[in-house]
Amino acid sequence: MSLRTRLAVLYTSIVGGILFLFGTAVYGAVSFSLISQVDGLLQNTVEQIWPNIYVDSQGILGVRNSPDLELAPGLLFQIWGRQEQLIYTNTPQIITPLDSIGIEYSEPVFRYSTLNSTIGSVHLRVITVPMVIGAGGRKAGSLQVASSLAVIDTTQLALLWVLVVGSVSAMGIAGIAGWMSTRQALAPLEGVTQVATQITKADDLSRRIPYQGPSDDEVGQLIQAFNQTLGRLENLFNTQRRFLADVGHELRTPLTVIRGNVDLMRRMGGIDTESMDSIENEVDRLTRLVGDLLLLAQAESGKLPLNIRLVELDTLLLDVMQQMRVLTHNRLNLKLGEIDQVLVCGDQDRLKQVFVNLIGNAIQYTPEGGDVVVSIGKVGERGRVVITDTGQGIPQEDLPHIFERFYRGSKSRTRQKDGKGYGLGLSIAYWIIRNHRGQIDVDSQPGMGTSFYVWLPLAHDDCVTSTTEAAQGDTNNK
Repeated sequence: MSLRTRLAVLYTSIVGGILFLFGTAVYGAVSFSLISQVDGLLQNTVEQIWPNIYVDSQGILGVRNSPDLELAPGLLFQIWGRQEQLIYTNTPQIITPLDSIGIEYSEPVFRYSTLNSTIGSVHLRVITVPMVIGAGGRKAGSLQVASSLAVIDTTQLALLWVLVVGSVSAMGIAGIAGWMSTRQALAPLEGVTQVATQITKADDLSRRIPYQGPSDDEVGQLIQAFNQTLGRLENLFNTQRRFLADVGHELRTPLTVIRGNVDLMRRMGGIDTESMDSIENEVDRLTRLVGDLLLLAQAESGKLPLNIRLVELDTLLLDVMQQMRVLTHNRLNLKLGEIDQVLVCGDQDRLKQVFVNLIGNAIQYTPEGGDVVVSIGKVGERGRVVITDTGQGIPQEDLPHIFERFYRGSKSRTRQKDGKGYGLGLSIAYWIIRNHRGQIDVDSQPGMGTSFYVWLPLAHDDCVTSTTEAAQGDTNNK
């Protein structure tokens, strides 16, 4: 059964249930009101007849002035003696009790009764009142007053038919309306199914589901979420393809060098020291590449092991600058700007890896005679490290992609001549900072240099030494 059919059946069932409860309540209220009126009439008639009944000295019941009794039309009454002897009736053709069971009661009672007589079968509402005489409560007879329920029965039957026909008609209308409304409401879902099927068959993630309705309803939100998912999947697949292509490209060069040197030594019939050194260098490059890729995989999966402890960020930065001065070869100025004491919770080795990478990039891309300035301070509840160079800068179209793996957009920012750069350093730095609950930003203008900003939350009293797996950060590349 389709969803549309199930919803239509559900709507019809709900309407039917409501109408059933409503019809039952209406039918019961009308019936109770009519019967209450009949019972009131019967009670008034008993009070009218009662003063005209007497008991003689022998305990026999009788009726006074019976011709003067004026009863409502359609009312029947009988007076029965002790031995179920009919004393009086206003309908001589009825000689049986109006209620044969009620006549045996010792207390007044209202009952329904069906009377079969020469005038036919009659449905009655009967009140039976026993007549008691003496202090001992001896029963002398009974008074029965009845009213025909023909009009009430006809009214109830007509009301029942109206309720049944009205309910069935309302359920039919509700079913048709529910079918049509759900068809219109669920029509966009058919488009979702068709597009999803076409995407599956054609492997085309660039397609999107069109929707003309309001975007804030449930279907609009579903389609919007589905389109966003398609966009994410498309980006992920494109990133995966680009990643595989980049890895294949990076692996091809060292493997080609290794194979060339092996073939050379095979032709020479001996071991060549220069070839062995070249092979060793390429193996080191492959080892670093695989290590960096594994580190990125751990960071992106949220399972990057971190040795969390209290870190003096200013001391760590001074240590990194001391080591990086060797790379300058006195061709540029590596300077310390503003400095403040900053304590953070983090992995000292991982944070050192970040600053080595950022300062190393600044040194690499800064021309001779330029400046690389490193500053550290506090801004609110966060520590901030700023690394500024006076290099050529990064084009604006490259800025959104610099933290992506293997991304090298500008020709001026190519791989290092020693072959150590793979376009992974900034990606690793980004994920390490993210897994420290920090943030890394970049500001650059072509020809005016580049500034990297690293933000880390300041340490609090709850910073304890431990080895943990970093919490998973945002899985989107910046």
